[in-house]
Amino acid sequence: MAERLRRLVLVLGDQLDATASAFDDFDPCRDAVWMAEVREESTNVWSSRIRIALFLAAMRHFATTLRELGRPLHYVKLDEPGNAGSLAAELRRAVQRLRPECLVMSAPGDWRVLDALRAEAARLGLPLEVREDRHFFCTVREFAQHARGRKTLRMEHFYREQRQSHGVLMDGAVPVGGRWNLDAENREAFGPHGPGPVPAPVHFEPDAVTREVLALVAREFPDHPGELGSFTWPVTRAQALILLDRFMQHRLPDFGRWQDALWPDEPVLWHSQLSAAMNLRLLQPREVVAAAEARWRAGGVPLASAEGFIRQVLGWREFVRGVYWTRMPGLAAANALAAHEPLPAFYWTGKTDLPCLADALGQTLRTGYAHHIQRLMVTGLFGLLLGVEPAQMHAWYLAVYVDAVEWVELPNTLCMSQFADGGGITSKPYVASGRYIERMSSSRFCAQCRHAPGQRTGPAACPFTTLYWDFLQHHRERFRRHPRLGAQVRHLDRMSPADVAAVQAQAEALRARNRQAHDLAGAAGERPDTAGLFD
Repeated sequence: MAERLRRLVLVLGDQLDATASAFDDFDPCRDAVWMAEVREESTNVWSSRIRIALFLAAMRHFATTLRELGRPLHYVKLDEPGNAGSLAAELRRAVQRLRPECLVMSAPGDWRVLDALRAEAARLGLPLEVREDRHFFCTVREFAQHARGRKTLRMEHFYREQRQSHGVLMDGAVPVGGRWNLDAENREAFGPHGPGPVPAPVHFEPDAVTREVLALVAREFPDHPGELGSFTWPVTRAQALILLDRFMQHRLPDFGRWQDALWPDEPVLWHSQLSAAMNLRLLQPREVVAAAEARWRAGGVPLASAEGFIRQVLGWREFVRGVYWTRMPGLAAANALAAHEPLPAFYWTGKTDLPCLADALGQTLRTGYAHHIQRLMVTGLFGLLLGVEPAQMHAWYLAVYVDAVEWVELPNTLCMSQFADGGGITSKPYVASGRYIERMSSSRFCAQCRHAPGQRTGPAACPFTTLYWDFLQHHRERFRRHPRLGAQVRHLDRMSPADVAAVQAQAEALRARNRQAHDLAGAAGERPDTAGLFD
């Protein structure tokens, strides 16, 4: 009689690391691995087809890696007969068939998934061992210790602790160059002539496995947003390492200087595009940070670029993960500014007469990618100023971006972009008028637009500018004495009551059009997210 299976190791779609803690003490004679493609993970939010394809293609390639390592694998494909459609239900089927003594996994990146798997394990009467995720520099317990006793959390304090703890960009006890943060040397705009020659993006031609996934996604999710024809994302560790090397060689040297710049039809510029591979665990943050520091120490990268990039990985990425796991599940319901407007339809279509938004949204739907300024200061800014319900913004970001895993996406969207936690991790809301986009794109978008970034009312007023002044008026008392926003709020005192009323009326007209389009679509039996605003 065959020996009973000792452990069933659960591997999720964003845990594609053969050295993960779940595999510690793995015995191929007594243990097995379980992976499942399930529809619920693509429909929990209305996931973009390119995001679905990336996860499935990477999972199938990782399955090959596990087999090559000699690890027994039970893998369920999405279109396999009898697929129950959810992780919990598929786990139940696997346990009934394999009868393991216990379940083991590395900590997942989604509270909902962890809750569902724990509940299912309890129903099955099986112990579920959730092991520390070694992918990160900082454990959740270490972050909780950092956060203990602090009313507000600030990434800069955490980042300095991490630099010191891990010896990154340090000269003994002091930061290299004598400063922790070199933002003053970064964040330039391109000027009227634009970025000049930009390094060519790295494209990975889909192989037979990925092509099979693309056909599956096209067939199974025909009504989901996003395009599949331009799929070139890395889906293996080998490809991810190539992408890392190309970034270090060709983009990191100018990353810092241009990290906040915008330019039409330039989706990548000097950004890394490494986040998807990192969030799937195809790359480790330690090797990414070490590579950037090594480039600087070899003299090939300015310190400001190396520090700015490392701060995103060692600082912000680790910080938001700690925020997520120490504040969930309550964080998901945060709405400090009482924002309740529906998400504009053009976020799903890209059809808007605002060139800056059309560029960022169209690029997102085509490729599943937008760099951080497009997300924070174009798509996120518009949602914040319009007053879109934070949960709807969160669902959209989680749905459309290939690097979106909830632990990183939710706090970025709710706390940083939408200020829904009321300043728990950021010192002020990221609000700006159309002038910001004009400046950071060197007027390139605004020159194509029928709206004038300096006008807040009237037919030619920029919606960003109208909504910006309305935002300040609406939240005047909250921010009047704010050390970083108070001066802007007090500028309202110099506006006449008639001007303030005109701004409020024009802002309300924008919101009314948005609500009307949403309601008309619902009355017609269509998805509200297919209706139009500014079409």
